[in-house]
Amino acid sequence: MDRLDAMKLFTRVVEAGSFSAVAREAEVSQPTVSKQLTALEAHLGVHLLHRSSRTLRLTEAGQTFYEASVRILADIESVESELGLRQSRPSGTISVTVSAGFGRLHIVPLLPAFHAKYPDIVVDIIVSDRYVDLVEEGIDVAVRIGELSDSSLMARKIGSSPRSTFATAEYLLRAGEPANPQELDQHPCVAFTFQRRIREWTFNTPTGHVVYRPRGPVRANDAENVRAAVLAGMGIAQTPRWLFSAELQTGIVKEILTEYPSDRTPIHAIFPASRKPSGRLRAFIDFLVECFAADPCVRPA
Repeated sequence: MDRLDAMKLFTRVVEAGSFSAVAREAEVSQPTVSKQLTALEAHLGVHLLHRSSRTLRLTEAGQTFYEASVRILADIESVESELGLRQSRPSGTISVTVSAGFGRLHIVPLLPAFHAKYPDIVVDIIVSDRYVDLVEEGIDVAVRIGELSDSSLMARKIGSSPRSTFATAEYLLRAGEPANPQELDQHPCVAFTFQRRIREWTFNTPTGHVVYRPRGPVRANDAENVRAAVLAGMGIAQTPRWLFSAELQTGIVKEILTEYPSDRTPIHAIFPASRKPSGRLRAFIDFLVECFAADPCVRPA
């Protein structure tokens, strides 16, 4: 039994709460994972987990060993990363979860330059618009857009994006341009929905904060589809500027109601607080910070 490998499997089983999930992740059979943990328990002379057909629960000794394992594995990763940075280039795999739209428009286009700088790092992109539990799913970092709520995670602000109101130049030529938020009632709006609820639009006006509930023939719970509807001439949308950065440069899309700006949307890199970031993860986050600082659509305020 390789004790370090067994320790890694044990921590992942605790975090995922499932032998089968860890087996799939490690590309081994479920009995192999079970045998490794049984051998680890035999070596330690204690039971680490209470197993039942439905749940896994740490014993008191298991809790102690889990907390120590997390620290030990993080220290080993940190030392290996530091030595690697001194002696060679960072290497290994980084798992990154990001929403479909932001990943396609602002992460993937940066990867050729990142790969040229760090050819030994593999970036495993996991597309998801849901809230991913990084610890449970064994993911290194999430790129999250919006205000943060989970204080158990470490966060580094890597950018922000103005939230503005947009329509295609062709639509505005055909339907006219609203001069103020009240005139949006005369236009179809493309709304973003979250958990089947329409996200309201906000405007900062000389007389105070205005909230507007958009109405129109189409709405979507995905930024890519909001973008597609606007580009198809379906109406007006309020979104972060990054969603239309290319079209703003070409003039296909125009920003409107510029005298009534909305708040900026922060962009963070999130990673588990229980683990020290590896050298390759630090390299990836630093790279994003550097690239975003040069892009007006996503650079920090």
